[in-house]
Amino acid sequence: MSRLLVRNVLLDGEVTDVRVEDNRITAIGQHASIPEQLLEGDADVVLDAAARQAIIPPFYNAHTHAAMTLLRGYAEDLELANWLGDHIWPAEAQLTEEDIYAGSRLAILEMIKSGTVFFNDMYWEQTATLRAAEEMGVRAEIGLLHITGPAGQPNPRSQASNAELLAAEPGTSDRISIAHAPHSVYAVDQATLTRVAADVAESGRRVHIHASETAEEVRDCLALHGLTPIGYLDSLGLLGPGTILAHCVHLTDDDRALIAERQAVIAHMAVSNLKLCSGFFHHQQAHRAGCRIVLGTDGAASNNSLSMFGEMKTAALLAKAQAGSPLAGKDHAIYRAATRDSALAFGIDAGVIEEGRVADFLLVDLDNPTMVSDHSLTANLVYSADPSVVNTVVCDGRVLMRDRVVADEAEIIERGREASRRVAQRR
Repeated sequence: MSRLLVRNVLLDGEVTDVRVEDNRITAIGQHASIPEQLLEGDADVVLDAAARQAIIPPFYNAHTHAAMTLLRGYAEDLELANWLGDHIWPAEAQLTEEDIYAGSRLAILEMIKSGTVFFNDMYWEQTATLRAAEEMGVRAEIGLLHITGPAGQPNPRSQASNAELLAAEPGTSDRISIAHAPHSVYAVDQATLTRVAADVAESGRRVHIHASETAEEVRDCLALHGLTPIGYLDSLGLLGPGTILAHCVHLTDDDRALIAERQAVIAHMAVSNLKLCSGFFHHQQAHRAGCRIVLGTDGAASNNSLSMFGEMKTAALLAKAQAGSPLAGKDHAIYRAATRDSALAFGIDAGVIEEGRVADFLLVDLDNPTMVSDHSLTANLVYSADPSVVNTVVCDGRVLMRDRVVADEAEIIERGREASRRVAQRR
């Protein structure tokens, strides 16, 4: 059994100790309230916060494409169709498994250093991303990517990648889960979506799909099926508590009511949507309709950061601007969307610091200038903090970063840089 002890850390404004055994928080209390046998003498690792750090839940990134770190800055300030069709998709077509492994490691390093311990990924050559996540100790949900051609013909690359991922699944750790990831209603034919729905009903896998991201997508779906993308997915049996709907920028009132009724989850990517001008998610309307809302970063090609700090602040400010009211996008709701609510959406027994919960947490530096004054920790985290406040990252009871140092940082960065140069040479 591994044992971790966090000493003199602030939790809910009080200095306390936190005990971890294997991957669970087993005791919380001041030094005197934790039995002697659970203190420093038998702890494998002791972290002393010296009353200058707070313990908080980490972030759970609900939608990204990790290996797109290799395309950060690759194509900028372009219309969405041009950005995708003329630049991103051609570059992605040439990415090798080695590239994707290097890009995924780089993404995971960035996520760890900004306090993220889980990401929901949709990309090619998924076993490369799975390997990177396993090696670096984070959690991930890796998608079985479904893409079909205009006539419904299967995509050989995604088929081969999916077969490799399914073959690897039995050997994965408990930190890894496999979902279905049909790209979108416009990139996957109805027969394939129907097969996915049948497997979801049998296997219980989650579904991860781009939905109602652009006005054009909604118009085309209405013309082809007589339904919005949300209505169409529901008609196929693909809308439920295990469905993660990425973007949901262009929703009708009926869409929002249906999402809420089915308890599906909206993954909101404020920064990416603003940058690509695909539209503006109406947070207050979705919240009032009872929709479950979580946050993601999207890929680094369209964000260009994987920091959930930036995502929280942008989501909060966008919600206020959209509603024309400072009462929208309240800090505590936005913070929950990035932590507790996202963990819950992916079936992770974490997102809060409580005895019995899985030991995922951060130690944040209260002496960082962005964390002073001390009136509201939540407000500081949402509105002023940046990744530099994260001192220590623990995922599943394992220390992934301590004093802002992650194992093999220099090598991960160099391999990522080499891969990005290969991408540039292929242009």
